[in-house]
Amino acid sequence: MGATDPVDAVLWVLVGLPALAGAALLLGGRRAERAAAPAATAVAVALAVPAAVAAVHRPAVTAPALPGIPFGLAVDGLAAIGVCTLVAVFAAVVVFSAGEREGAGGRSRYYGLLLLFAAAMLATVTATDLFTLLMAWEVMGATSYGLIAFHWRHPRTGSSAAVSFLTTRTADLGMYAAAGAALAGGARGLDLGELAGVSGPWDHVVAGGLLAAALGKAAQLPFSFWLSRAMDGPSPVSALLHSATMVAAGGYLLLRVEPALAATGWAGPAAAWIGASTALVMGAVACVQHDLKQLLAASTSAQLGFVVLAAGVGGVAGGAAQFAAHAAAKSLLFLVAGLWLARLGTKHLAELRGAARGHPLAGTCFTAGALALGGMPPLSLWAAKDLVLAAAEPPGLHAAGLAASALAAGYAGVALAAVWSSPAPAASVRTAGGAGPGDARHAFAERLPLIALATAAVVTGALALPAVGHAWSLLLGRPGAPAPGLGEAAVSALIAVVVLAAVMLIGIRRGVPAEAAERRGVRPLRAWLGLEPAAGALVVAPVLAAARGLAAFDDRVVDRAVTGAASGVPRLAGVVGRRVEPAVEAVVAAVATGARGLGDYARRPQTGQAHQYYAQAVTALLVAALVFVLAGAVM
Repeated sequence: MGATDPVDAVLWVLVGLPALAGAALLLGGRRAERAAAPAATAVAVALAVPAAVAAVHRPAVTAPALPGIPFGLAVDGLAAIGVCTLVAVFAAVVVFSAGEREGAGGRSRYYGLLLLFAAAMLATVTATDLFTLLMAWEVMGATSYGLIAFHWRHPRTGSSAAVSFLTTRTADLGMYAAAGAALAGGARGLDLGELAGVSGPWDHVVAGGLLAAALGKAAQLPFSFWLSRAMDGPSPVSALLHSATMVAAGGYLLLRVEPALAATGWAGPAAAWIGASTALVMGAVACVQHDLKQLLAASTSAQLGFVVLAAGVGGVAGGAAQFAAHAAAKSLLFLVAGLWLARLGTKHLAELRGAARGHPLAGTCFTAGALALGGMPPLSLWAAKDLVLAAAEPPGLHAAGLAASALAAGYAGVALAAVWSSPAPAASVRTAGGAGPGDARHAFAERLPLIALATAAVVTGALALPAVGHAWSLLLGRPGAPAPGLGEAAVSALIAVVVLAAVMLIGIRRGVPAEAAERRGVRPLRAWLGLEPAAGALVVAPVLAAARGLAAFDDRVVDRAVTGAASGVPRLAGVVGRRVEPAVEAVVAAVATGARGLGDYARRPQTGQAHQYYAQAVTALLVAALVFVLAGAVM
């Protein structure tokens, strides 16, 4: 189909509509405050139509960009899953935000950034080349910084947004290296489909650069710590950015370029082991958190480790299933966490005891999401993880995935035990200032996204059915993708049930321990293994030290040299003017005088008398003859 085909134009609508609406809200400023929430909600709901059309008809468009490098968007099976997932989660977050009155006092900025972010993410999942991907990736990073720092007046929020932004931007340098290597290696138009055929050694640079950029965005080890700091942003922002969009974009990118990883022979296994390690380590971190949002953040890194693992072993079908299932479950959990934070004024698990009992609908939805997160059968992430692990080889990698699944059941059990435990006798329900139950319209806006996401987290478990799993593989163009056997599914289900039940029973009986009473061995895990201080010591401190050293060199050497040269030039000019210039003038005058004297001597023989000219000619001939005779004698 040509670019002018009406179906292809759907892609421009899909990306352009939220981009234009977001830009209009940001430019409108205070004048757009009242219209911001309704406008964003209308756009979010309207995007369902072009998303569905694009998923069914698979449009593709291109536009001129750089010489030989177009701006290209297209929808294939993987992009169709990405587009539908993003639009669904985006709509849920926007509707919930409107019900929670999120962004009060800055609605146009809040919803404008959300819309621009959504446009960038939609461009990211449909990009066909590295040029388009880089453009979308940059906008996504910039808007995520603005959203995390939305409450910028809070002392910590600005620094947290900066940590998140700078960490991911450092990893993003890998994508620029990959783009340069792809050009050098002969990838026509920087097309993503050409990356697997890049000539060596550029193929290794392409794979390594993309792997670094994806690991940073997906909060995989060693970049995971930025996700902890990002939790200082509004909860709906966490539900959007850290479930189905920005963080998930890293895993999605690796699924998209999986052939390029496999072509190198090392990048695929490296991605698989990094993903498995992150799922294990960050799963342990999640299990010991006292803060609900921190638990959800660590579990996000862990769950996306399965997507990275899938990309590394070629299990694109399982990775895409994990991407979609995690998006529904985790966005639901973040939204409920935000609701409880607004209603009860806390996100600490010890203070959230009984929260699910006091808010039955939110508690039920949270339970559905947590059970899915823990891999309980027959829910979504149980089916998705089994698809991932079915492709996981060697056996050690499969065993690491099973251990990470057990940890997932553990942190899901910790969260459920806290919110369903009986409140402490001295506890009282607290309500955040200004947060009330709201009118019926706002209550409906809050409940509808929770119910929809909880339903998605449950029904996506149908991927475990052989017929559905086969159709899923065909959708992604991966017929014959590995599928779990009955025994594998039973083992993973048994692990999830036993671990989650045991953790819940222990948690409900003992409660969440106070922070002061925790064991010393747990503290490094609660502090995310000290990854942020380590990054500060190993990367930030040396860079700042080098910058200070260069600044001192500039001040003491370069600046003084320039200043000294500038002050020395007038002095040199004075010396030249006083001593050198008079001598030069004297030489010039002497040359002129000598020239005039020679001219006078040259005019004397010019008398106009013929006998004098003959005498001069004879004299010249005699001199010439004498010279020849003397020269012959010498020879």
